Amino acid sequence: MAPSEISSVAQLAAEYEQEILSEWTIQLKATPAVQSGRLKEAELQTQCRNLLEALRGALREAGTDVKSAAYRPVLELLASIARTRAMQGFSATDITMFVLSLKRPLFGVISRKGAKSGDLFLPVSLLIDELAVSTMEVYQKSREEVIVRQQREIAELSTPVVKLWDGILALPVIGTLDSQRTQVVMENLLQSIVDEEATIAIIDITGVPTVDTLTAQYLLKTVAAARLMGADCLISGIRPQIAQTIVHLGVELNVGTKATLADAFALALKRVGRTVVRLKTEPRADNTSSQ
Repeated sequence: MAPSEISSVAQLAAEYEQEILSEWTIQLKATPAVQSGRLKEAELQTQCRNLLEALRGALREAGTDVKSAAYRPVLELLASIARTRAMQGFSATDITMFVLSLKRPLFGVISRKGAKSGDLFLPVSLLIDELAVSTMEVYQKSREEVIVRQQREIAELSTPVVKLWDGILALPVIGTLDSQRTQVVMENLLQSIVDEEATIAIIDITGVPTVDTLTAQYLLKTVAAARLMGADCLISGIRPQIAQTIVHLGVELNVGTKATLADAFALALKRVGRTVVRLKTEPRADNTSSQ
């Protein structure tokens, strides 16, 4: 629809702005997004007012042509809201209803005040649908970015390198190893070897549920990289089930292994010329006097 034919919608939106905003915000305040308290009512009202104002200007200049430059402020505002809501943990339904719920108050004004209301409903409805789709695309992309970042942070947090002794490091691995996780493990271990000038690194796989051929290959790559940095490796946490699986798969680890982290630590201490001995304790004096 041409701008001249739909300019009446922009005019109605300007004349009855408060009525539209009031009904629009009442609808939104009944949604779980606002009732949960994550979105303040004042912030919601500001977003609705800014969006209606931007939409009114775009309708006046470009009609329903969303690809027009006049709609850039509208799309940018919706994209900003979508990214913010994605970071705050709102659902896809929340962000979609924020846009679509504008239809009812806007159509109410058009039906009561518009001279050619029957000709306006369809183009305006399609326009709002298109804006909702655009907003959803930005929301989905933002959510994917949040998920990827969280996965990366979790991977880094779940692969800490612990200094057990001078020159001895331990890397407890928890969960399944894949190519991306192995890269994080390798980077953390190699950097710690350099920082701590370590000569022995213990890779503990007690928290790894299963070991298949691919997992074994990832472990061997990590061991090889550590050796290139001048550190010998030990693998601890070899449970009977894992040992049987490795033998069944015919995988040659070619690295020292121990059943527990404590056994691996004792072996590491021995290799660096250290040992753990029990201290001799003096018998406690009996403070009670015999009668």
